Amino acid sequence: MIKVAINSGPAKSGDALRGIGVHTVNLVKHLRLLKDLDVDVVDFSKTDLSRYDIAHYQKFHPYFFSIPFSKKTKTVLTIHDLIYLIYPKKYPAGIKGRLRFWIQKLLINKSDAIITISETSKKDIVRFLGIPHEKIHVVYLAPREIFKPIGNRTLLKGIKIKYGLPDKFVLYVGDVNYNKNVLGLCEAAKMAKTPLVIAGKQSISEDFDRGHPENKPLAKLLKVYGDDKDIIRLGFVPDEDLVGIYNLASVYCQPSFYEGFGLPVLEAFASGSPVVAAKTQALVEIAEPAALFADPKDPKDIAEKIAMVLKDVTLRSQLIETGKILVRKYSWDKVARETHNVYKEILK
Repeated sequence: MIKVAINSGPAKSGDALRGIGVHTVNLVKHLRLLKDLDVDVVDFSKTDLSRYDIAHYQKFHPYFFSIPFSKKTKTVLTIHDLIYLIYPKKYPAGIKGRLRFWIQKLLINKSDAIITISETSKKDIVRFLGIPHEKIHVVYLAPREIFKPIGNRTLLKGIKIKYGLPDKFVLYVGDVNYNKNVLGLCEAAKMAKTPLVIAGKQSISEDFDRGHPENKPLAKLLKVYGDDKDIIRLGFVPDEDLVGIYNLASVYCQPSFYEGFGLPVLEAFASGSPVVAAKTQALVEIAEPAALFADPKDPKDIAEKIAMVLKDVTLRSQLIETGKILVRKYSWDKVARETHNVYKEILK
């Protein structure tokens, strides 16, 4: 029996509703279904980790201490992406952040294994952190079971009324960070003359530092499109309603300049929504050949691809069916099994 401790932080903090929190909660749920594993979710700052065979750290932030100075047991670290290092001008470290980063570069090599969520992120980890590629294990994420096609038209009509959704719309789910390129998507939706629905807690935020570099995309979104009736910002939507919104969407669009993975794309596939995605490495890696790809730096190209899906019934059907087939290869059972394999490997 392998005793594993997983840090409770990402499941309880501001990350709880983001990819890191979703990953932590679903990983724990499915690891607990496996034999030969005893999994505890604990606060690492208050727990004697020497009682466990493995301590699994679920979050790495390059500018804040995310990993221990001293090891009390075998350690696994999950790094979802290194977006802060890829766009340093958009996510400035400051002097203290740079100092913490250089200290963490030394500490991170003491980890027994690194897990990441795409080959794209693996390459970035090798490049920016200097970790040997053989120490890094790619374990893809998966959509949760709740995301599926819904045949109940009455249920869908109720969700449409509840959120004031138009008959046709482009859907985006996620934050409004620089790398997400939401402003580019807004411009594309206007060109395509199709309303855009944005689901995500951050989109309706008002109480934030508008001068901070990381918040500039959100500040601009509110300034330019805050009162635009065709840019519909829903804020946080619970999964039981979000699956309905995916089903109602005319097309789902992930316009990101960069992603470590792109989980909403798989949620859209699983829900039977056609997808237009940015032609960026991770999105092509997880979504080809089921998505229509566009240049994220060209809103006109994104608009044209959205219009193609809206107008071409055959293309739309092909994308939906290919998406349903492709998404079958991603499952949380598989995530758990492959994570378990990493645990077993470092205990050999």
